[in-house]
Amino acid sequence: MGHLGGLFLLIVPLTSAHIWGAAGHGCHEQLDFRCSNGSCIPRLSECNGHADCEDGSDEHHCEIRCTSAGLWSCGPSDVCLPKDKLCDGKTDCKDGRDEFCGLSPTRLQTAPACGASEFQCGDGQCIRQPWRCDHFPDCSDGSDEDNCDQNECLVNNGGCSHRCVDQPMGFLCDCPDDMKLVGDIQCEEVSACLESDVCDQLCVHMNGSLTCSCHEGYQMNRASRECKAKGDEAHLVFTSSKGMRWTSITGSEYKEAAAHLPGPGPVAALASNQTLYWARQGRGSVYRVLMDGKPQVVLKVQSSVSGLAVDWIHQLLYWTSMESGSVNVGLLDGSAQRPLITGLDKPSAVAVDPLQGLLFWAQCGGSAKIERASLDGRDRTALVTSSIHHPVALSLDMPRQLLYWLDQGKRSISRVDLEGHHRKTVVESNGYLDRPFGLAVFEGFVFWSDEVTRSICRANKHNGSNLQVLLSNATSPGGVVIIQPALQPIGPSVCGRTRTVCERECVVDLQPESLEFSCAHPETGRNASEEIPAISRTVPVSTLSDHTFAGILSLITFLSVLLVGMALWWCREEFRPSRSLTEQSVSLKESQDPLITQGPQTHVSPSDSQRGESLPLPHDSLD
Repeated sequence: MGHLGGLFLLIVPLTSAHIWGAAGHGCHEQLDFRCSNGSCIPRLSECNGHADCEDGSDEHHCEIRCTSAGLWSCGPSDVCLPKDKLCDGKTDCKDGRDEFCGLSPTRLQTAPACGASEFQCGDGQCIRQPWRCDHFPDCSDGSDEDNCDQNECLVNNGGCSHRCVDQPMGFLCDCPDDMKLVGDIQCEEVSACLESDVCDQLCVHMNGSLTCSCHEGYQMNRASRECKAKGDEAHLVFTSSKGMRWTSITGSEYKEAAAHLPGPGPVAALASNQTLYWARQGRGSVYRVLMDGKPQVVLKVQSSVSGLAVDWIHQLLYWTSMESGSVNVGLLDGSAQRPLITGLDKPSAVAVDPLQGLLFWAQCGGSAKIERASLDGRDRTALVTSSIHHPVALSLDMPRQLLYWLDQGKRSISRVDLEGHHRKTVVESNGYLDRPFGLAVFEGFVFWSDEVTRSICRANKHNGSNLQVLLSNATSPGGVVIIQPALQPIGPSVCGRTRTVCERECVVDLQPESLEFSCAHPETGRNASEEIPAISRTVPVSTLSDHTFAGILSLITFLSVLLVGMALWWCREEFRPSRSLTEQSVSLKESQDPLITQGPQTHVSPSDSQRGESLPLPHDSLD
């Protein structure tokens, strides 16, 4: 009985303590939480997303608990976070709200009114509309949780782009069958080609199947279905603390390009003559260097350069500067330069598509985003504003009309189309994206540099598969660029904001006050501002190939002769005396005119070969 007695003496106090605690007495001040009905639960059970108190009071006022402790709340059913966890590139909250960096609920908006997709708090603060009535106060005054029994869809359609569905508590946005919901409120059309994401370049969706093909200058590998560039072998050039280096895009060859450029930095290329433009990070000079030559300063700028891009059509150089908060433009020969877009928040990268007349840049400041404008800096449009932290590089996949960006904060590579739709993250942190810097897209791959692993890598541009480390011993690698003529195709320039092709030339005037594009006068071939530094390029009247143009010209000639023949025949038949049927009968076999038949009232239509053949669709359909 001694052992049983001892056990009884141990159990009785514990049971009494439990019963006493359930009656509302004896809660440990630091280890327990007192429910509203007086019962006690372990302190760790408070705000764990599950109601441990009978009245659920352990899940009430969780926002106040986080704020009192100097933390940030993920919501009533989630955890409290240290504020340095916000926008760090890693999702900690269940709903990912800690990474909604551009639309953080704690960030006051500077705009006088909230956007259509936002709810305005009582104090003027703007929050995302879906956070309204989500059982969690996102407004500092809690006004987003007031009057939640009303129909939110009656006010601005709830911010939904299409259908708004009212709920007993809050609302939901819904989309038509042929669209999908993006970012809680926006519906966008479903692209079968981009959803499947299997074609390297051209894609046609028809009758439930996809047809892949390649642009001119590329040819399809029938085994892998990849589009491979014709002509010269492509080289990947990158900057480093040891100078400028280049390697083959498969990593099979490695050479020194210019040892006279110490320090990593952004780099761009003019493929036609293999000229490189480089700027050392944090410095105010832009250098020009041939692949096998010595560098020379081509531009002296007042602030450091963070991104570079070459417009090979108009012979312009665009660059970004974090210190001045600007996108700038200059002539490739360095004879003139000027700020183009100012007032930006740490612009970090730039890209240009002169064939479409579009300019892109990224900002990595307090409100990270990616924007687009015409080449003269007008018609600004935001493409990416949410779930983006620290973009440091941009690259265009011109054959597919997609823009890729490298987010150093989120350790990822993502892309959108040129309207900001069809967003997709294609490469996520994989051990070689710890501190990436440079980015390039070519054929079926994305290429990037990483400072921590000292590597140059590539992976599939569709889904990040087939990771390959091209170099693993690069010292402080910086910007990367790929040199291959197919990346800079020759074509007509889109001249100015009207996005038209000039009859003769597009003249670019880089004035102290503005950058102007204009079509040259047909008689002079130039505009009136001859004294202003300008460059021009003759634009072809037609972008059709010689064979295509010749075929169309032949078809037009044939149809013209055919119509003239029909008119002459009609006149002859209409005005000559009538003859017997026997005299009119002519054998078709003997006639050289297919319109003459054995019957006087019968006309034979031209054969299919005479009408001209329609262009067949590519036959590489996917199963």
